[in-house]
Parts: sequence; structure tokens; C-alpha cells
Amino acid sequence: MIRTLRYIGSFIRYMGYWGSRVLLAAVFRVRQRPGGIYDRAAREWARGMLRGTGIKVQVDGRERLDPAVPAVYIANHASQIDIWAILAEFPGTVRFVYKKGMDWIPLMGMAMRAARHIPIRRQVKSAAFAAYDEAAAYILAGSSAVVFAEGTRSRDGRLQPFKKGPFVLAIAAQAPVVPVLCEGTFELMPRGSWSPRPGTIRLAIGTPIPTTGLSYEARSELAERCRAALLAMGREPRIEG
Repeated sequence: MIRTLRYIGSFIRYMGYWGSRVLLAAVFRVRQRPGGIYDRAAREWARGMLRGTGIKVQVDGRERLDPAVPAVYIANHASQIDIWAILAEFPGTVRFVYKKGMDWIPLMGMAMRAARHIPIRRQVKSAAFAAYDEAAAYILAGSSAVVFAEGTRSRDGRLQPFKKGPFVLAIAAQAPVVPVLCEGTFELMPRGSWSPRPGTIRLAIGTPIPTTGLSYEARSELAERCRAALLAMGREPRIEG
């Protein structure tokens, strides 16, 4: 019960503060710029959530995070903590391609759209392609995109099959694919949990996979290569799948 109250209290506190600032910035048409309010708000909200729930992040391969090179970060997804850790630790302008169902969350959904995170409806192919086109435009303008290529949170912490859309996005933008392994997050906060346990999780940043010169036909091979890289980066048996 104490952990649940800490989680809910942290969400209300930090989303209330930073989400409101994002919406005010949008109302007054504050422009998107590297390091501006939209970037800062996401980062500080995530750091607040980690502090409030007693979770620390270890980053391996931080030198591979280059804010000057827009990329498509492909991460596994086992917990809400994955989102906090990536936003807290990644430099530069980073935007998530996220499941549209999150838009219902009070204040958060509006703030995410105002900050130009990109909702996607995978069930509707035309809408999904439109979302990836929007993400490609952001990447070409200098932002990086984070995509959970499994499409949803894993139910058992194991790596699920990858969707091909994220790799079509990377090829369209001719941006490198960077594998990102979120390890230990499932153990602290599995899907459906409202009581994250304190502890330390690990983000492992893989070697960027170039997409320059690749065509649409290479999407499946690129997905397999990225998935194999994530599996190879794991230290814990649970990631195997």
C-alpha cells in the first residue's frame, strides 16, 4: 500500500507540475527547440518518478547516445519504468511513438501531444503509416524517436516478436537504429502493477545499426538484426524469448 501511494503521489505531483507547464507553453505557442521546455519537462517528470519510487538507473554504453545524430531507438518494453528511464537518461530531443490508448490519462495525454510525442493506432494500417510518416519528419528535422518494437508491454518480461513498422520508419528517415535493452524493470513493476518496488534497473545501449542506402525490402532483416542484438545484450535469463 505504501509503495502504491508513493507511486500515485509522485505521478500527481510531477505530472501536475511539468504537464501543466507543457500545456501553458503550447497555449502561448512556445516553439520546440533542443533543451527547451518540452524536452526539459519530459526529462524532469521522468526523474521525479524515479526518485519518488526509489528506482535508480545504470546506463551501459552511454557513449553511444549522441544527441547530434537523430536516431530510432528500439527498446524492449516490460514495464512503465522503461519510459521513465529512457526519458531521464537520454540526451537531446527524444519523442516516443506510443499507443494511442494512453491519450485518456488525465493531463498526461494532452501534455504528450503538446510536446509532439506521436500516438499510433496499429490496428488501422493507414493511421499507423501516418504516425510513422510524422515520426520520420521529426527525425529529419533533428529529433530522435523511441519505439517499443514489440508493440505493447510484455506479460512475462520476455522479449516478444517485433513489429516491422519501426524499421520502416528508420529506413524512411535513413536514421541509425540503436538497440536499447531495459533490464530489471519487469521485476520492479510488471504489467498491471500499481506498486513499483525500489531498486536498480539497467539500460544497455547497443551499437547503432546504419540504415543508409537500405530500402523498404530490408525491413525484416533489420528487425531481426536489432532483436538479435537485444538478446545478446541481456544479462538476465528473462529477456530471452
